[in-house]
Amino acid sequence: MNLYDVSIPQFERALTNMKAFLEKGRAHVVAQGRPESELIEARLIEDMRPLAAQVQLASDSAKFVAVRVGGLANAPMEDNEASFAELAARIDATLALLAQAKREDFDGRDGDIVTLKAGGREIAFAARDYVLGFAMPNFFFHITMAYAILRQQGVPLGKMDYLAGAIPAPRENA
Repeated sequence: MNLYDVSIPQFERALTNMKAFLEKGRAHVVAQGRPESELIEARLIEDMRPLAAQVQLASDSAKFVAVRVGGLANAPMEDNEASFAELAARIDATLALLAQAKREDFDGRDGDIVTLKAGGREIAFAARDYVLGFAMPNFFFHITMAYAILRQQGVPLGKMDYLAGAIPAPRENA
C-alpha cells in the first residue's frame, strides 16, 4: 500500500456519499417549502462554519493531497457555492481532479516534505504524516460535520448514508 491507496479511494467514496446526502438535504427543504439557503447556511453551533463551508473544506482537504503529494496541478475553487447544485458541482470537480491522480505518482513520496501556511506560520510535515495525521482526519471531520448539520436540520439520513460503499458485498460460497 502507498499513500494513494489510503487516501484517494477513501476521498472518492466519501465525497460521493456526501453528494448523495446533500441531495437528500435538497429534497428535504424542497418538500418542506423552505429555501435552500436555510440549509446551506445552517451551522451546528454559532462559532462553527456552515454547511457550504464544510463541503468546501472537505473538497480542499482531498484535492490538496492529490496536489501536494501526488503532484497534480491545483484546480483553484472560489468557495462561493450558495446552492445544492453548486455544491454538487464542486464535489464533481473535486472527483474529476482526484480521478487524474495515479497510484505511481505517490510511490516513494512518504518522506517528502509538505509545507502548509496557516495562521501566519509554516508547518512542515513528512507526506506520510500530512496524509495520515492531518489531511485524512481533517477531511473526515468536515464530511462528518456536513452530515451532522443535515441531521440536525431534520434531513432523514442514517449511518449507511455516511458509510455507503464501505461495506463489501456478501461473498458467494463456491
